[in-house]
Amino acid sequence: MLKRMEELFGVDLGTCNTLIYQQRRGIVLQEPSVVAIQTDTGEIKAFGQEAYEMIGRTPANVEVIYPLKDGVIANFDMTLAMLKYFIGKIKSGFRWFRSFHVLISVPCGITNVQKRAVEEMIVHKGARRSATVEEPLAAAMGAGLPVEEPIGSMVLDIGGGTSQVAIISLGGIVVSEAIRRGGMSIDQDIIEYVKRTYNIIIGERTAEDIKKTVAAVMMPVKDIQMNIRGRDLMEGLPISMTISSNEIYDILDDFMQSLLECIRLAMEKCPPELAGDVMEQGILLCGGGALLEGLDKRLQLELGVPVHLAEDPMACIALGTGKMINFNGAITDRSMKVMEEDRESVQ
Repeated sequence: MLKRMEELFGVDLGTCNTLIYQQRRGIVLQEPSVVAIQTDTGEIKAFGQEAYEMIGRTPANVEVIYPLKDGVIANFDMTLAMLKYFIGKIKSGFRWFRSFHVLISVPCGITNVQKRAVEEMIVHKGARRSATVEEPLAAAMGAGLPVEEPIGSMVLDIGGGTSQVAIISLGGIVVSEAIRRGGMSIDQDIIEYVKRTYNIIIGERTAEDIKKTVAAVMMPVKDIQMNIRGRDLMEGLPISMTISSNEIYDILDDFMQSLLECIRLAMEKCPPELAGDVMEQGILLCGGGALLEGLDKRLQLELGVPVHLAEDPMACIALGTGKMINFNGAITDRSMKVMEEDRESVQ
C-alpha cells in the first residue's frame, strides 16, 4: 500500500528548459529554467514561462536569471525554489516531495561531489530518495537505443549550455566528451555579430528568434530574410533592420567546428569494436540544439557516419528518466546503490 502512495518523478533539469516526467502520466511539465527576482528585497517575482516573458523588459530592481549554468546548478536556492514551484504546478496539494522518489539528470563528467550536492538538495526538501543519471544515458533510453546490449551507441546531446558526446554500451557510458557551447552560445554569437557589423544591440529573445527562424548549418538554397528590431549604438534610438540566413550560416561555422572536434575526440578514445558499431548504427542527435536546420546532414557530410535526429529531441532525456523509474524502481534502486558507493569514495 505504501508503495502505491509514492510518487516517482524524472527531472530533466536543463540550462534553458526543465521537463518533468511523472510515473503513469508522462511528461507533465516543460518550462524555461528561468527565475525573476526583485534585487532590493530578494523576493521571487516569477518562474518559468512567466519569468521568460520578462527577459529584456524588467525595471532596474528586477533581474531575470538562469539558476543553472553550463548544465550545472549555479544557484542552489533559486533552483530549489524553481523546482518546488514546478512540482506544485503539476498537482496542487502535494507536500513538497513528500514520499517522492526523484531521478534527476546531470551532465556527464561532473564530479561525485557535484552529483551528491544535487541529490542532497532534493532530499533536504523532503524527498525519500533522489538519484542522478547522466544526461546522454537518459537521452539514449528515451530515444529507444539498445543501451543495455553489448552494442556501441553514440549520442550527441546539444543543450542550452553544453554539448555532450557519449558512447554507450551495456547500460553505461564508455567514452564521453563535453564542450561548454550550446544553444545559448549561438544566441550570444548572433548578438555579437549584429553589434559588430551593424552597430545595433539586440536582446536575447531576438537572437533566439533569429536562430529558430533563419539559422542553418548547411548553405541555404534560398536566402531567407528576417526583420528584427534593436537599439542603434551611435544614436541610441530604436531601429529596425533585415538579417539573412546566409549571414547566420557564417556565424554558425565556429560552433560547428567545436562540435566536430568534440566528436572526433570521443572517437579517438573509443575501443575499436565500439567504433565499428558507431559506423554501422550512426549518431543520435538530441537536445534543443539538434533542431538547427541541416545539422544532421552537415555532420553526416563532415564525419562520413550516419546521423539520425531523435523523434522528439527536446524530450529525450525526460522520457529516458521516465523509462528508468517505470521499471518498478529497479534502475532507481541501482542508481541509489551507485550513489552510496560514490559517497563512500568521496569520504
